[in-house]
Amino acid sequence: MTTVQIPAGWPTTEAEARAVQDALRARVVLDEPGPPPGTGQVTGVDVAYDDERDVVAAAAVVLDAGSLEVVAEATAVGRISFPYVPGLLAFRELPTVMAALDALPCAPGLVVCDGYGLAHPRRFGLASHLGVVTGLRTIGVAKNPFTFTYDDPEPARGSSTPLRAGDEEVGRALRTRAGVKPVFVSAGHRTTLDAACAHTLALTPEFRLPETTRRADALCRRALQEATGAPATRS
Repeated sequence: MTTVQIPAGWPTTEAEARAVQDALRARVVLDEPGPPPGTGQVTGVDVAYDDERDVVAAAAVVLDAGSLEVVAEATAVGRISFPYVPGLLAFRELPTVMAALDALPCAPGLVVCDGYGLAHPRRFGLASHLGVVTGLRTIGVAKNPFTFTYDDPEPARGSSTPLRAGDEEVGRALRTRAGVKPVFVSAGHRTTLDAACAHTLALTPEFRLPETTRRADALCRRALQEATGAPATRS
């Protein structure tokens, strides 16, 4: 497990964090489809918090994209690096997520974030931010639609509808299990929305959430409990 310090010069105010988002957003690439689903490796990242103790734990779990078997995993623990502000959660999570990725013994391939990419009020969620600062291909697969609107997809697995901000499609509501609430997929960096949805379906052969997210969630919770001796909570 890697111990993480808050980086020097890390934003401390909402204005500073928004300025960073504005500076980096223009570097997002959304026209590289990348490798086909089910090929290479794919990595899930997730975090868990203990706000009372000012601790955050991140996990990165690499899966073989074809078999969905675990190839490698790593964790990192550090101080919470930013207050809780909707739309700025990347600033709470990035230092430990990047440390967990850096601790992996192999290349992560496509990175799946438990959160948002383009589907973000400033069009620069965690998946986009992580992708730009690392150069990795990233997608966001979220459990809820944040502030955006959508029509309910048809009940069949694989059905989808646009996730919209007014007339702009920022992601899709994607049914990964028949008759079960959809997940909310958006492109992060160096991928397309179509590719992001195809990868998400390949990673959900049995459950609503991608195997990457499920395994990273369990691992970061264990890491936080080991570091603090207390159960993990989500932000």
